[in-house]
Amino acid sequence: MQAPRPTFEVDGAVIRKIRMSRGIPTADLARRIGISRSYLTRLEIGVRRHMRPHTYAALRQALELPTTDTQLLAESETTHPR
Repeated sequence: MQAPRPTFEVDGAVIRKIRMSRGIPTADLARRIGISRSYLTRLEIGVRRHMRPHTYAALRQALELPTTDTQLLAESETTHPR
């Protein structure tokens, strides 16, 4: 049995692009996924790049992306998944 992934490396620019295209303010999205506004901002600008699985799943759900959608992941995650 394979162990669960400890984190997902995300592409903050894509998170920001999708959030803005949906018209969701940073504070609202952060509240929906259970993280601070400052943490979401750090993800979007690339200061932070890793999210825990439950937070990543909450982000996908809040942005209404299907489970199979990988566009939030950094390129290294999609070309060389762990």
